[in-house]
Amino acid sequence: MKLPVTPPEWSTLAQRLGLQAIARHGIIAPEVENEYLHWDKLRHLTPPDGIDHEAWWLAIKTARIALAHRLPLRDKHGDNFTVSLSPSLQRKLFMIARDAAGALKGVDHVDDPASKDRYLVRSLIEEAMTSSQLEGAATTTQVAKDMLVSGRKPRDYGERMIYNNFATMRELKHWIDKPLTPDTIFEIHRMLTADTLEDPQWAGRFRTAEDNIAIEDETGRVLHMPPKAEELPQRLQALCDFANENDDANFLHPVVRAILVHFQIGYDHPFCDGNGRTARALFYWSMLRSGFWMMEYLSISSILRKAPAQYMRAYLHTETDGCDTTYFVDHQLDAILKAIDGLHGYLARKRKEQRLAETLLKPGTKLARQLNHRQRELLLNALKRPEKSYTIEGHRRIHDVTYQTARTDLLGLTEAKLMTQHKHGRSYVFVAASNLANKLKN
Repeated sequence: MKLPVTPPEWSTLAQRLGLQAIARHGIIAPEVENEYLHWDKLRHLTPPDGIDHEAWWLAIKTARIALAHRLPLRDKHGDNFTVSLSPSLQRKLFMIARDAAGALKGVDHVDDPASKDRYLVRSLIEEAMTSSQLEGAATTTQVAKDMLVSGRKPRDYGERMIYNNFATMRELKHWIDKPLTPDTIFEIHRMLTADTLEDPQWAGRFRTAEDNIAIEDETGRVLHMPPKAEELPQRLQALCDFANENDDANFLHPVVRAILVHFQIGYDHPFCDGNGRTARALFYWSMLRSGFWMMEYLSISSILRKAPAQYMRAYLHTETDGCDTTYFVDHQLDAILKAIDGLHGYLARKRKEQRLAETLLKPGTKLARQLNHRQRELLLNALKRPEKSYTIEGHRRIHDVTYQTARTDLLGLTEAKLMTQHKHGRSYVFVAASNLANKLKN
């Protein structure tokens, strides 16, 4: 990864160029065309008429400093991090609050509790897989889904990472009424990393000076040196205090607070391994604690995994530009908005598929003629409740037919790959095939 160029020092530029000359140009604004740009990109753009790149940067930084919210979180040199909620960030926060609150509304079939549970499990599986894959799990998506849906035990390192992440994400909602403490973070880390660490004793404890942790790129070049190990207890307690803070006099948007909790764990790297997974889990904890219930249905890691270099660059932009976390906050807000859009799109696609499948099953259609009325009614029911299981005896009683007729109905749907058959105790149960709507369409 190419390291971003460190910007010119604001105080040096202000002393050399002076702020009055910049103000006369009327260009003091924190963004460029609604983008919160780093010097590394700005220096390649054409500045406004009458000034050079350094004067332009001075004007931008002056506007950002005026907006800056000083945080109780510090970098490894003891300087406070800041965040500047620029116009574009304010707009994104508004969109998240507006869209996230209604992320599952307006789609009538999601009002069914069983459907909501199904979408929740889908998002938990997606987040568990992609968060683990960001940290090196090589298990394929389909294999991971099969493991989590079937309930079988993980068979290797990658599957164990995903299984741990899934189990931990399901537990987070039970902790949102309790304040965050270092012990809670250690427990989350233990759950996430169980049986996945090079040394099992790393789980649930701080790294030490002997662990010699550094963040490197694929070539071995050091991108970030975390704070010293002896500072970690104090820094983690400060992070917990920040996460638990509810000070109306010094209000910070809860979405920004959750993102900064994520940021600080990644920056401090308090553990030998599993820091990224822990940081993202704590982000979800903070969002749910603040009442953003829709986060259960979104996978942020699936967005981050598509562009991991941008994820790292957001950290580097903060570190090279005077502790300004706005770059990281901006990046994460974009990820949340993309996840919300993805959920809306997914729900719309599923509803469209279901309506088409129901149309195909109407009496008189070609597909309906290939099925008897009992099979058709069962498939219509399965489209609405794909998690429901069916038995031969239950099917027999509903339709008042012989056991053999009911058995023939269900086995016929299984042979057509519209149902799947599993042994449960001494009997067989049948469930709808995955993507039943698509299978009916095809």
